[in-house]
Amino acid sequence: MGTDTGTAAIRARGLRKAYQGVVAVDQVDLEVRRGEIFALLGPNGAGKTTTTEILEGYRDRDGGELSVLGDDPQRAGADWRQRIGIVLQQSGDFDLLSVEEVVRHFARYYRTPRDVDEVIEAVGLTEKRRSRTGLLSGGQRRRLDVGLGILGSPELLFLDEPTTGFDPEVRRQFWELVGGLRDGGTTVLLTTHYLDEAEHLADRVGVISRGRLVEVNTPARLGGRQHAGAVVGWTDAAGTHTVTTAEPTRTVRELSARFGGAEIPELTITRPTLEDIYLRMIEGEHQS
Repeated sequence: MGTDTGTAAIRARGLRKAYQGVVAVDQVDLEVRRGEIFALLGPNGAGKTTTTEILEGYRDRDGGELSVLGDDPQRAGADWRQRIGIVLQQSGDFDLLSVEEVVRHFARYYRTPRDVDEVIEAVGLTEKRRSRTGLLSGGQRRRLDVGLGILGSPELLFLDEPTTGFDPEVRRQFWELVGGLRDGGTTVLLTTHYLDEAEHLADRVGVISRGRLVEVNTPARLGGRQHAGAVVGWTDAAGTHTVTTAEPTRTVRELSARFGGAEIPELTITRPTLEDIYLRMIEGEHQS
């Protein structure tokens, strides 16, 4: 199968994988569009790691059809591997080497690698290029991992739990880096346990549970989120009150009239977060 010039970077139909009779991936249909960030969400043991490893070509499937950048990873060769980048959750041990030495070493694995200086600058490590990697902070080490992942100018980049253990500031810096890769035309498949990360980065998300792909949608529309009612809360002499409504503006107007146009005590308006919707979907799957 030759290079796919269509809109799909990944196309899977009926993907299946079992271990000693236990089904890990159960008839998964998945399409990831070129140039998008796609987040794969799911609890531990849901099958997302196995699914991702099959897409990366590190694990054979038991059944189904699969095309990644126009080729079947199970049979793809070195040319195909030159077109993908992988950033694993655990990085290698290069503590005694400098950032520049590590990047130059891995650049040798690619036929036409990106310029080493350009890669180091792209991941924000120019000031640390002479530093041993063992002295880098967690966020800086993760940036190096991404640098190694993009050395070959991949068309498709796999990111496995990229910001685990990051503090909030470093996580947001990393988000900017990943968003910049997408803007440059790289397709990104991201696995993460951070729902705010998925909402911030992903064009679309897929939820996998018990080996099945439950739903694929935009973060704003996942699980019918766009139709979920808002919860309006306030307090008065009788205590604290909440009401769920599809018309929060109308409710606030009615409350304002009730309070004679004065400030409504402890007024809050909240809508379901992506995490709320995700947990509801996962709980529903486990109850079914």
